[in-house]
Order: sequence, then structure tokens, then C-alpha cells
Amino acid sequence: MQTHFTAEQLRDPGIASANQVLRTCVHCGFCTATCPTFVLLGDELDSPRGRIYLIKDMLESGRPATEEVVRHVDRCLSCLSCMTTCPSGVNYMHLVDHARTYIEQTYQRPWHDRALRAVLGLVLPRPALMRAALLGARLAKPFAGLLPKTGQLPLRLRALLRLAPASLPPASHLDRPQDHKPVGPRRGRVALLAGCAQTVLDPAINAATVRLLTRLGIEVVVAKGAGCCGALAHHMGKHDPAMDAARANIAAWCAEMDGGGLDAVIINTSGCGTTVKDYGYMFRNEAPDWADRAARVSAIAMDITEYLVRIGYTPTRAAPPLTVAYHAACSLQHGQKVTDAPKSLLRQAGFKVAEPAEGHLCCGSAGTYNMLQPEISSQLRARKLGNLHATGADLIAAGNIGCMTQLAGDTLPVVHTIELLDWMAGGPQPERLATLVTA
Repeated sequence: MQTHFTAEQLRDPGIASANQVLRTCVHCGFCTATCPTFVLLGDELDSPRGRIYLIKDMLESGRPATEEVVRHVDRCLSCLSCMTTCPSGVNYMHLVDHARTYIEQTYQRPWHDRALRAVLGLVLPRPALMRAALLGARLAKPFAGLLPKTGQLPLRLRALLRLAPASLPPASHLDRPQDHKPVGPRRGRVALLAGCAQTVLDPAINAATVRLLTRLGIEVVVAKGAGCCGALAHHMGKHDPAMDAARANIAAWCAEMDGGGLDAVIINTSGCGTTVKDYGYMFRNEAPDWADRAARVSAIAMDITEYLVRIGYTPTRAAPPLTVAYHAACSLQHGQKVTDAPKSLLRQAGFKVAEPAEGHLCCGSAGTYNMLQPEISSQLRARKLGNLHATGADLIAAGNIGCMTQLAGDTLPVVHTIELLDWMAGGPQPERLATLVTA
């Protein structure tokens, strides 16, 4: 793609990077076939190619973002299916992230949109605030029917209330900063990203991760000072809060690397993993010491399934006769290119694994997307659940808390892949499977 940025514009590192991405695109349109919003809406501007044209024009002109550009960029899920499909290697992720930052800096959203984004940016990365907000949402849930059935704000409020769980598990002490010592001789030492929303919504995921790794001889440290990965703010175009969150993690993990040493930074929420693996890029223009430390962290960041394949996983009990529908989170299959490890581990654990049709299409979660774009999100959820049911499976396994929350509330129980692997290697049966299997 030919671009026309001025020499002055190209002095901006963000524009220079966007220019490189834009020049890689050859207009082939392969991305349109695998883009969830184009598949649903059929609008070229709601495809990666269409958005690339809009972003190119916006950045080249240097003008503030328009309502049209914002509407179509906001509809992008950042599922990155287009990057898996693209034969030219267009790094759409970096381009759309830059566009969102530009939009945040130049466009005045309606008041209710600004307010909701501010609340989400404040609450979701902070477990205590999120827990309080979800308790409030639970009280408000019975009154959801009183909200108007049309209008952007009522639809968003309905989505927020739908996503709020009926009950919350108690906070886990395992998520506090500490060292979890291995069982038997130590084979390695890793840092676990405890995260933010996941510690509130489903602390059993981290608990299963710690149990399994320590039984395999791995010391697991939850580093002091580490917290939200920054992805939620990053994908809303909130550059500074995202960088602050990332900087705290980088400092915490580098202190562990320079102290007791780390073999890996383990992430069991694939949306977070995609961002942590991108820290090196995000900090490329920061001071050299930060750029170097960010690159060190990205170099050892791994999804939990990648790490289990590396160190070796062996089940210790026979699996019940259950068929698991594996839901491939977009951030795992497209963002991190981790496709085989979760399925091979589940089969190794003794489960029959079924893969749904259209596995490349997003479930509609996409971070805050299901709260900001509820209509499109609900259509994608229904489509995904239909494909999952068609497998005839007994349950769904996924590697991302956002997907699990999005798909919850249906007749198929949804559990994290690591919970099943931990169960078959000596851990407890996941609570959500109580109706399927009698322990």
C-alpha cells in the first residue's frame, strides 16, 4: 500500500511504525473472510482492509478522528484472526492499537461513552473495586427488565448486568505476593501473573495453576508489585495507564529475574499473555533501561500450556468418559499462535477433544467489547455456542477468563483448560462439573 506521510510526521515513532504496517498491506482482502464483524455485517468498512484504509486516511491527514472512523474502529474486536489469515504479514494489532490511542487523544466521545469507559478503566484492573462493583450489579440485576430495550446506553447497561455473575467466590490467599514452594526437588522457578479480573471472577484458575506446577516441582512466585497487565486500558486507547500497569509488572518480574531467577513468566489468561509478550514492542521507544527490561520479560512470557509442554505433563488418574469442546481463545490462537498445546495436553490427560466449526471466529468477549458493543457481541456469542453445542460435547474448555465469562450461563459448563489438567494430575474436580461427574 502506498502511503504519503510527510518527513515531519514520520519523526513520530508511532506514525513511523504505522507507516511500515500500512506499506505491508497488498489489498488482497483475504482478511475479510475471517473477520467476525465483516462476516456478520457485510460492510467493507467493518473488515480489516476497510479499517486499514480509514486509519491510513486519518493518520495521513493529521486531522482529529471522525465519528465514522471511530464507529468502525470501535467495532473491531482485536481478535487478530486477520493476522492469522494475512499472507503478507500485516501487523494489524500494532496498527489498530495506535489508531485507538490516536482516537482517544483527538475525538470527543458522547458523555455516556466517556463515563462508561472511565468506569471500566478504573474498576476492572482493581480487584477490590471490581468485587464491590459486581456485588452492586448483582443487586441491580433483577431490575434489568425496567431498562429501555433500545438505545446505546440501556443496551450497554443490560450487557453489564447480564455478565455479572449470580455469586462471587471468596478471594484466594494464593493470589497474594508470595513464593509457592515446589513439592519435592525444585525443577524450575516461574512468576505467575495473578491478574486482576480473573482473581475476582474465578480464583480457582490460579489455584489450579499453582497446585499443578508445584506438584511438578516448579516454584511459583506471585511477585510483589505485579498486577493488571495493562491490556484493558491498552485496547481502549488509554496509553498512559496501560504503560503504567506494564511498567509495574516489568519492575516486579525483573526484580525476581535478578534475584531468585525465573525460567518463565506464566500467564493463564491468554488476553493478558498477548499483551505481556508485546511489552518489548510497547516499550521500544522508552528509555533504554526500560526497553531492555521489557524485552527481557517478553522473551520469557509463556502461556501455561506452552510451559507444561516444555517441562512435561503426566496425568495420574484415568479421565472420566467426557468429551471436551475446546474453545480456542482468539488471543491464544491468533495473538500468540498457540494452537496445538492445549488440545494435545487435554488428550494426554485422557479427554476426548472436539473442535467446533468456525473455531477461528471470536466468541464476542474481546476484553471490554461485550460491554461496549453488546449487540454484535451477543450475535457472536450465540453463533459460538451453537457451534460448540453441535460438537455434542459435555463441557467447554477455554484458556481465557473473558471467553469463559462470555460463554457462561448456557447449559454447557465452561472450565479453564488448566483446571482439567490439574484434576487429572491429582487436583480436585472442578466445581462446575459437579453435575456431570460424581467425585
